[in-house]
Amino acid sequence: MIIILTTVPKQSDGEKLAKLLVEKKLAACVNIIKIEKSIFRWKGNIVENKEFLLIIKSTAEKYNKLERTIKKNHPYKLPEIVRLKVDGGLRKYLDWVARPR
Repeated sequence: MIIILTTVPKQSDGEKLAKLLVEKKLAACVNIIKIEKSIFRWKGNIVENKEFLLIIKSTAEKYNKLERTIKKNHPYKLPEIVRLKVDGGLRKYLDWVARPR
C-alpha cells in the first residue's frame, strides 16, 4: 500500500479529483481535509493560502498512472504529489486497498 498526498485550492477541486481517482480504480479511498493555512514560497514571494489536502490510498502498481492522472487534472501548474510507502497496518484493510470492492 502507498499513500499519495496532494493539495488543491478549493474543496470542489478535491472532490472532483477524488471521484475521478476512485472511479478509475486508481485509488481505493481519498480523504479530503481542510488546511486552515499553507505558507510557502512561490515565484520569489511568500504566499499564504487555504488549501485542501487529499490523502489518497492506493498501490505501488497503480502509482505511475495515478500520478499522470493527478498532473493532468490538477489545478496547480506544479502540484504537490508525494508518495509514501506503508510498511504495515491492519491486514484486512491493506487487502481492501489492493482490491477494493
